[in-house]
Amino acid sequence: MLISNSNIQWLWRTGKGYRLQATLNTILGILIVGADLLFVWATKLAVDIATKANTHMTLTTAFTILATVIILQIVLGIASRWIKATLGVKSLNRMHSSFFTLLLHSDWRKLREFHTGDLTNRLQRDATEVTGFLTESLPTLVTTIIKFIAAFGFLYLMDSTLALLIVGILPLFILMGRLYVNKMRAITHNVRTTESGIQSLMQESLQHTPVIKTLQQVPYMVEKLMTLQKRLRKEIILKTKYSTFTSTLLNLGFATGYFLTFTWGTYSLAQGTITYGTLIAFVQLVAQIQDPVRALTRFIPIFVSVSTSCDRLREIASLPAEPQSTDAQLAGPVGIRIQDVSFAYTENSRKILDNYSLTLAPGSRVAIMGQTGTGKTTLIRLLLSLIAPNSGRLELFNTQQTMSISPASRAHFAYLPQGNTLLSGTIRENLQLGNPYATEADMQQALDIACADFVQQLPHGLDTSCSEQGGGFSEGQAQRICIARTLLRDAPILLLDEATSALDAVTEQQVVENIIKHRPNNTLLFITHRQEVTQLCDTVVRL
Repeated sequence: MLISNSNIQWLWRTGKGYRLQATLNTILGILIVGADLLFVWATKLAVDIATKANTHMTLTTAFTILATVIILQIVLGIASRWIKATLGVKSLNRMHSSFFTLLLHSDWRKLREFHTGDLTNRLQRDATEVTGFLTESLPTLVTTIIKFIAAFGFLYLMDSTLALLIVGILPLFILMGRLYVNKMRAITHNVRTTESGIQSLMQESLQHTPVIKTLQQVPYMVEKLMTLQKRLRKEIILKTKYSTFTSTLLNLGFATGYFLTFTWGTYSLAQGTITYGTLIAFVQLVAQIQDPVRALTRFIPIFVSVSTSCDRLREIASLPAEPQSTDAQLAGPVGIRIQDVSFAYTENSRKILDNYSLTLAPGSRVAIMGQTGTGKTTLIRLLLSLIAPNSGRLELFNTQQTMSISPASRAHFAYLPQGNTLLSGTIRENLQLGNPYATEADMQQALDIACADFVQQLPHGLDTSCSEQGGGFSEGQAQRICIARTLLRDAPILLLDEATSALDAVTEQQVVENIIKHRPNNTLLFITHRQEVTQLCDTVVRL
């Protein structure tokens, strides 16, 4: 089969939200087929009247009918383009949004098994392929079949022998299609995988340009890209060879059919068994029959391509979602309790944490320290429920109740990871990630606490643009804006992972003192290597 049963079932479920456009496209396609056949009939009528083979109507009537049909064809064409342009964008946006949301809600560890470049390629290329198939290709397929049946019926009524001869070559097309499809499916999958590899390489290289430059490995990365490009070129050439061979055979068959029709019609006209109008109708109808057959053969690579896209999208659609919880949020100061927690990333790797226990009182100020590899990052991921412990229990608690750590408990955390995490946009838009409803005064207060008063001195202030990864700002400036963004989040626990690593000692101390002063009831966790930070905390945890 061109598409497996599992992919057909998945397409049926996925296509529920796209059936309006598919139905409208199908109806318009059928109307266009009817208009095309009316054009054939109107042309035959005008020629027969002009050659006196039909004396029941005038040429004026025939031309009026023909002009009406032409106008109808134009109107239907406009309607078809309008629906594809308006509903098509809406459908594509829905598909992209659906998978984008799915990925963001997926289990973090499973999601990390895919390269971001590959995921981007699937979101763009494969989602677009499936949307086009559901909303345009399938309606076109239905319309094509109807067009073939209608044109064959019309020709059969005029000359049954000729109609059967033209259709007699169809088994050849079907046989070629079966021989062609399996090889094309494998080639298409290889092409798509190589395209994802190229996108991943370019994306990573652009993200880490300073590293590549300073290591003087630009030629190496370019050579790596060229190697992938050469592989893609070979795969596309192989794919083109198969499609060219098939299309050449098909064109030979179509040319034979046209030659047969023209010869048959001319001979019949010479014998006086048909009119000039009928001969013209024969020529037009053979095109009306061959066009659907030609279109059906073009559906083979479409089906192969969409089958590959289905496989790739189903793979990410099957990613497990994070467990959801409806636990009520804890009020007031909140503490953290870790009870006998053990964790290893794989069954065969060492345990990062082994029966580890820790209790942090609500409102405490804690510095978490430790050498690289001792589990600081793992502890953060456990607290944020990005990973789950192999054994043990993690809880949040206040004076009245407790709740288990889960994705729902993230509402209690304001988290600032290491490094520059500014997104493209303005400073205002970055701050609104911390709180979309923050007022100008809220933003200014957060910037003051983070010692980021330089923002107000910028020509455009909060509306100053940030390029990718905070381009245009120093590391220290970007880090202070990120701290302000975190402070805007109304959460009882602040989790700051090396949040002041790019700041000088004086500024770092001022920022930490400001946070402690303005968040007296918050539980503050500083993941740090700086001894200066520990002096401002009431608890130091060494892993």
